[in-house]
Amino acid sequence: MNQPPLGVDDLQLLATVGGAAPSLHNSQPWRFRPAPDGQGLLVYADPARAVPATDPDGRALYVSVGAALFNLRVAAARLGREPVVRLLPDPGEPRLAAAVDLSRAATDPHPFGPDLYPAITRRHSSRRPFTDRDIPETVVGELMAAAHGEGVVLSLLEEDGVRRVLALTAEAERRTAADLVRQSETRSWLRPEEGATDGIPPGALGPMDHDARVPVRSFTGHPPRPAMPTERFEALPQVATLTTHGDRPADWLRAGQAMERVWLVATAHGVRASLLHQAVEWPDTRRQLRDPAEGPGHIQLVLRLGYGPPGAATPRRPVAEILETATGGRLPHGES
Repeated sequence: MNQPPLGVDDLQLLATVGGAAPSLHNSQPWRFRPAPDGQGLLVYADPARAVPATDPDGRALYVSVGAALFNLRVAAARLGREPVVRLLPDPGEPRLAAAVDLSRAATDPHPFGPDLYPAITRRHSSRRPFTDRDIPETVVGELMAAAHGEGVVLSLLEEDGVRRVLALTAEAERRTAADLVRQSETRSWLRPEEGATDGIPPGALGPMDHDARVPVRSFTGHPPRPAMPTERFEALPQVATLTTHGDRPADWLRAGQAMERVWLVATAHGVRASLLHQAVEWPDTRRQLRDPAEGPGHIQLVLRLGYGPPGAATPRRPVAEILETATGGRLPHGES
C-alpha cells in the first residue's frame, strides 16, 4: 500500500535525524531534498563542507553521508515507511549520494532488531577513558551482525592487533602534528561553546592519555595549546575495525551506514564509542592496518569501544540549512 506524500513535519523529522549523524570534525557534509514526486528524499554530499587536507579523496565525507543515510532509514521506520535505497543513482550527478524511496508502508516496525531510534540522540563520541570491563560476547555478536547487515565486516581485535593498530595510529598522529596544513585545517573546526552549529567545542575534546597508550587526536596542536588535561585511559582498549571488499564511493557509503548501525546498537547496550581515525588518513598506515592473514579488504574505520562516561553533545546545523526544496531553495515552515 502506497503512503501519502511526505509532509513538512515528516521532512523536518527526517532531516533532523539524518543531521544527527557523526562526521569527521563534525563537519556535517550533507544536504537533503524531497524527491520530485514527494514520496522520498534525496541525499547529497556537500563538498563545501569537505575536509580536503585530511580527507583528499572524499572517503570520510562519503562515510559521514552514509551515517546520515542510516539514520534516515531508522527514522523512516518510525514514520511507518519502508526505505528503499539506491546508492549513487545518477552517474552524471556525483554529489547525489542516495535516493530514498519512502512510498511503501513498513512491514516491520523494527527492521534492525532493537528499536534504534532512541539511541540516535544519545549517541555521542566519548573521548574519555573507559573501564577495563570487557564487552560481553553476546553484544559483540550483535555488533558484528549489525555491520554484516550492511555488507561490512566488523572485527574485534585481539591484543596483538590492538597494539599494532595503536602503534599505527600514534605514527599517523605524529605525522599530522608535523603537517602544518592539516594542523591548521583541524584547528579551523574548533568552535566556542556557545552559538556554534558545527565543529568541535572545547567541552567535547576530552583529555589526553596520561600514559600515552591511547593516541587520541589532539585538536589544539602538539604540544596542545592551551594545555589539555590528562587522565589515565584503559590499559588495553577494545578496538574494532570496519572493512569493505571494495574501496569506492559506494563502499564508503556502506561503511558509513555500518558504522552508524553498529554505534547505535552499541549505544542501546550502554557501550560507548569513539573513532581512532588518524591511521586511515594516511595511505600507507591505512594499508598496514589490515592484517594480511584476514585476506583482502579495505579498512574504512577504527572504533574504540568500551564502558565509561558518555561523550558530550556536539552542535548541529539547523534544519533550514540542510533541507532544501526540489528547486534548491530552503523549505519554509508550512510548505508541503
